[in-house]
Amino acid sequence: MKNLETDAERLIVQEVAPRDGLQIEPTWVATEDKIALIDQLSGLGFSRIEAGSFVSPRAIPALRDGAEVFTRIARKPGVTYVALIPNLKGAQRAMLAGADELNLVMSASQAHNRANMRMSCEQSLAAFAEVVTLVQGARLLGTAVTLNGTVATAFGCPFEGKIAEERVLSLVEQYRQMGMQGITLADTTGMANPRQVAALVKRVLAIVPASMLTLHFHNTRGLGLTNVLAAYEAGARRFDASLGGLGGCPFAPGASGNVCTEDLVNLCHETGIATGIDLPALIKVSRTLPALLGHQVPSQVAKAGLASELHPMPCQELAA
Repeated sequence: MKNLETDAERLIVQEVAPRDGLQIEPTWVATEDKIALIDQLSGLGFSRIEAGSFVSPRAIPALRDGAEVFTRIARKPGVTYVALIPNLKGAQRAMLAGADELNLVMSASQAHNRANMRMSCEQSLAAFAEVVTLVQGARLLGTAVTLNGTVATAFGCPFEGKIAEERVLSLVEQYRQMGMQGITLADTTGMANPRQVAALVKRVLAIVPASMLTLHFHNTRGLGLTNVLAAYEAGARRFDASLGGLGGCPFAPGASGNVCTEDLVNLCHETGIATGIDLPALIKVSRTLPALLGHQVPSQVAKAGLASELHPMPCQELAA
């Protein structure tokens, strides 16, 4: 019999490094290396991996091999492979490649949405409606594809400042009415603080089940893990994180990457929160990233090791 208390308290980590982490890397990561990375992650206990995107290759050249990646990864039963898609064309390509879930992103901020998507929010919603119609039609034909709607800049925008909670709640309601099963609240440019997070998460959980709500935090101002804990204590259970802390928004000046997966799993490990993820193996994979990317990554636990790893005493000269 399952331990219901443990299941209810488990923190679900969605690994986003293959998409959000690699999309702004200046060095091309070969298709074979992307596939190998995803296959490694698939064996570590993740139930959800954002494996790539189907955005225009001109906009995101680093992920122009999305279709090949999705068709060639070794899919592990029980793992949902998510694709970021911008529009109907992207959705069609992702579904042909076998994506299990489509993630659509729109900013709560009009200014950020124009900078990031080159559309108004109203135009983005109209494009989403076309995707929803496509997916609903595919379901009638037996294709099981789910939809997730992300509210980017849900906690603040570098161009407009604070975003009203009512604005975010309104977009969440619209997403749900359109037919999206999952909702993500994204701190796209790292402006959230724990009290703000707790307040908004509690309100969103009144209309979205915890099993369908994802929080996406960046560590831009060093509050990433603190915000995860605040959201978790408010009832959220699913969080995006990126191996090595890779990623970052190109429209957030000075931004560092996403919340680091191994640092988050280590936090859970140290505080008794179950994740089901093999932390030592995860750290081992993270330590391969500098060689793959040609630079160091922000991960802390990959550098320091687990707190349980003891070390020999430093040599000391005997007193005369």
